[in-house]
Amino acid sequence: MTRLLLPNENIHTHIQSKVGGGHQSVVEDVINAVKSNAVLVVGMRQNPVCKSVSKLLNSSNIQFEYLEYGSYFKDWKPRLAIKMWSGWPTFPMVFVNGCLVGGNSEVSKLIESGEMQTLLQ
Repeated sequence: MTRLLLPNENIHTHIQSKVGGGHQSVVEDVINAVKSNAVLVVGMRQNPVCKSVSKLLNSSNIQFEYLEYGSYFKDWKPRLAIKMWSGWPTFPMVFVNGCLVGGNSEVSKLIESGEMQTLLQ
């Protein structure tokens, strides 16, 4: 599936430098963490689903790195930049060996089906 993006020719030249460049360092941090960890969870404080996926991975003895970006009341702009980069609309975002596999419900299904172990090999 190809995600649709507004072409540069449809963005006024005066704002082109602002489009897509916001919080680039945060996105680069996530990209580097995706590359250097077999399992990466990108989440946020106060989100019960982020806590659930962490508990699920822990109970399945799957080691993971956790990056946390703000809460419901703070740091929404960096989280938006991560969402725009990944295309995934919610947190948590779980990456396995560089591949975005989804959030809590998707990870739960992968573990139940045994596919998670296949992805980790």
